[in-house]
Amino acid sequence: FIGSTNLLGLLPHSFTPTTQLSMNLGMTIPLWAGTVITGFRYKTKASLAHFLPQGTPLPLIPMLVVIETISLFIQPMALAVRLTANITAGHLLIHLIGGATLALINISATTAFITFIILILLTILEFAVALIQAYVFTLLVSLYLHDNT
Repeated sequence: FIGSTNLLGLLPHSFTPTTQLSMNLGMTIPLWAGTVITGFRYKTKASLAHFLPQGTPLPLIPMLVVIETISLFIQPMALAVRLTANITAGHLLIHLIGGATLALINISATTAFITFIILILLTILEFAVALIQAYVFTLLVSLYLHDNT
């Protein structure tokens, strides 16, 4: 789903849903919550063990538990922001370079042609980024599931 919506956003005059943080949070929070709830339900001891690494000195235990708890709750936000930022940045760059290419046609055809070649190369890169971001999203969700089960 993420890969297809990212790729559809590369079509002219189309909208990419994954550039919206609310859309990405709507996907990440249930997936993350499902992994955490599954972990606590079926392997409570292993899930709680992630909050405190072995061999932690006694005075550091309260602070480390707080840090690991915050880290757990930041995971869905980090996952959503990562996807949003990467897709938005690429689409914005394509839009800006496309506009520059159109503006340069009247000024210098050679410069416009070079800018157009850069635009084509960037579009190829964005195609790869769209697929890589879908892969990274899926990989991180599966790592969260592995950590909690």
